Amino acid sequence: MVILGIEAAAKVAGAAVLKAETSLTAEENLPAELSSQAGSGLQAGILAEEFTDGNLTHSQTLMPMIHRVLEKAGISLDQVDLITLTAGPGSFTGLRIGAATAKGLALGRARVDENGHMAGGIPILPLGTLESLCAGPVLGRAGKEELPAGDLVYVGTMDARRSQVYAACYDGALNPLISPEAMPPAALAEKLKALGRPCLFMGDAADLYETFFSQELGELYHKAPESVRGLRAGTSCLLALRKIRQAKEQGLPLPAIHGWELEIDYLRKPQAEREREERLARENAAAEQNPAGEGC
Repeated sequence: MVILGIEAAAKVAGAAVLKAETSLTAEENLPAELSSQAGSGLQAGILAEEFTDGNLTHSQTLMPMIHRVLEKAGISLDQVDLITLTAGPGSFTGLRIGAATAKGLALGRARVDENGHMAGGIPILPLGTLESLCAGPVLGRAGKEELPAGDLVYVGTMDARRSQVYAACYDGALNPLISPEAMPPAALAEKLKALGRPCLFMGDAADLYETFFSQELGELYHKAPESVRGLRAGTSCLLALRKIRQAKEQGLPLPAIHGWELEIDYLRKPQAEREREERLARENAAAEQNPAGEGC
């Protein structure tokens, strides 16, 4: 099974190719496109990976990067069985670029069936950005000696601006402890204090609010090593493969979708929409205070 990972949710853009030598004994719960590829063995390797946080925009770097990792891996797009990407939260522009890229690649292999409906294409497995952030150390992309001891809480954070962070927390099995949410850093600190366990921070807000969180959490605060602190397409590939295994083990349908079904999870409304609503609210309030015709 070949998985193409795409990363564009934050400052870093990336792409990766993973190949898993797998065997499958029960195929009935998986889509036809994947039933002969996914399995329980999951002996996987990342064949190629690139990432950049340079000055060029994702729209300039992402597709060339995808072509390069496929070439390095010796894989053609026709051999890709699944596309995975982080689908939110994150940079609104980056998320849209990532989603448009994934859709374009996926739908390139779609067709119109005899009933006039879209069919086929490369399946897409969208991932939560914050879960993918936390998956790096959980899935072994950092050595155990690099991580603090104890029953860790893995804290994925991203700068949400407006004095807020996007945050979610998971245990060592990636079970959610705090669901993804946009919140003030102080609110996140209180939630983490209530858990009372050592916290390993990932994401750009770990740097941005490092002083605040270290003061609020004291000995509970730990920042992940740089190698796993940011988003990586290779980590998303490993996480997608893990979800395939879990679906098979639990007898559940694979959490993959068709390209035309992909949606972005912004967690909150785009800034332009929020500003429009705030402006309308101010105008409505002013109109209520000064009804039309009053004083004439």
